[in-house]
Amino acid sequence: MFVFLATIEPLLTEVRPERERTTPLGLPSLPMQANDSAVAVLGKKLFFERRLSINDTMSCGMCHIEAQAFTSNDLATSVGMEGKSLRRNAPSLFNVAYEKQLFRDGREDSLETQAWSPILAHDEIAAPSVGWALAKLRTLPEYPALFEETFPGRGITMDTLGAAIAAYERTLLSGNSRFDRWRFGGEAGALSANEQNGFELFTGKAGCSSCHQLGANSALFTDGKFHDTGRGYATTMGLGPESFDVRLAAGDITRQHRKDVESITSPTANDLGRFEVTRDPKDRWAFKTPGLRNVAQTRPYMHDGSLGSLKDVIDYYDRGGDFSTNKSELIKPLHLSEEEKRDLVSFLESLTGDTAAKEPEDKYAADPLE
Repeated sequence: MFVFLATIEPLLTEVRPERERTTPLGLPSLPMQANDSAVAVLGKKLFFERRLSINDTMSCGMCHIEAQAFTSNDLATSVGMEGKSLRRNAPSLFNVAYEKQLFRDGREDSLETQAWSPILAHDEIAAPSVGWALAKLRTLPEYPALFEETFPGRGITMDTLGAAIAAYERTLLSGNSRFDRWRFGGEAGALSANEQNGFELFTGKAGCSSCHQLGANSALFTDGKFHDTGRGYATTMGLGPESFDVRLAAGDITRQHRKDVESITSPTANDLGRFEVTRDPKDRWAFKTPGLRNVAQTRPYMHDGSLGSLKDVIDYYDRGGDFSTNKSELIKPLHLSEEEKRDLVSFLESLTGDTAAKEPEDKYAADPLE
């Protein structure tokens, strides 16, 4: 018996996951395979690989910009293949390892399969097919050897490409914020009095934690569910304001009438959210609750990027959101004072982790939407 165990122990070590990887304060533990680090190195290269696209111009990193908390701060929705405007705002990829349903409509359930959706989307990376993408990688001089080294005997396949990108995305962890040090680390002075009041509002009067949930020892700030806040219905039905600010460049904002903008742009594509996956009428205009970590760095907000600042978001929920025939019962007027709104913003700003994006040197990239 002892000889048998000694013989198979090295094999078990190779295939079984470690109990957990080291995660920042405030985040739950995560399992980790023994070769995750090596796979993630290849995955990072693929994440930023423009040659995977139909015309060598687009990569995952073009919409999920590393210097902007792996989202895109400069546009409500990212620019895709050949300048096409995409339908939804690019969510941050920090802590995506914890997501059980991916995309804003939850249509994928694993990072390994999720990676292929933007690769094949005609308005994103636009690879014509899985086979085309794999064949192209095999023609690039460095990839056959890299895949063989990382996945011995398996080479470049649909599965290994998805596994590599997923492994890299699972390294994008961000915690140890000032809130974490106060809430989970026992550091009493980590939050100011205003920020602490903002947290009390978040979990109390404002009701934010009904959807953006916290645990006893960690917090992802999401219930992982789908809710109609009214925003999707208003956009689909064209119920927006008659005039609004248009950001032309850093610090250059102009007021435009909606009809003038619509006369030179394509119609806004309908977006029914979760309904497009389930076909359940109760899911019309429902979108996944996003996590709030690093939320101060992931503007603009909402599934369509239609709210440019945290103050805009709080004002939106304070008035009870927009009208919708399917709106969640959780969305109702809050009657917050201006001081309470400021404290809520201060609290949300305390959720920026110590591995989050650093301000880029490029003024255009750093300039906020206001």
